[in-house]
Amino acid sequence: MKDPFEPMTIGALAQAAGVNVETIRFYQRRGLLRAPERTEGRIRRYGAPALGRLRFIKAAQRLGFSLDEVAELLRLEDGTHCAEASLLAAQKLRDVRERLADLQRMEAVLSRLLHACQSSAGTVCCPLIEALQEGAVDGQPSHELREVDVRPSPPPHPENNPAP
Repeated sequence: MKDPFEPMTIGALAQAAGVNVETIRFYQRRGLLRAPERTEGRIRRYGAPALGRLRFIKAAQRLGFSLDEVAELLRLEDGTHCAEASLLAAQKLRDVRERLADLQRMEAVLSRLLHACQSSAGTVCCPLIEALQEGAVDGQPSHELREVDVRPSPPPHPENNPAP
């Protein structure tokens, strides 16, 4: 096994961090990761701090932080800015809770639409397709879920539809 403190090429760093080389280059362009100076052989060698920083970035992303937010967290990474980091985390938690509420609303609507589709077998109009078409026609923003009446339409009255 390689010594984790031995300088690594960009490929070895990428492998150790579980990312691809282009991700490292992208992070360098964004200012999230510094590119080390080139050696005499014109090869960049990355040390353990670069690996730690990549792991920090990936861990923050798994918690839902954007790269801009990760940059702010990296600015605070010396650990002496707990109040600022807490504010960022509190905002992220609010965002996550908002997304969860949106997902729960979507689940409820989809569940009702699915049930309506299954209970209206044989009708001419699919309640799911009809609800989606009505949503598009209403101009409802896609991020807002409105309550949709998903009850199947009653069968037509025979007196309104004379036999052929």
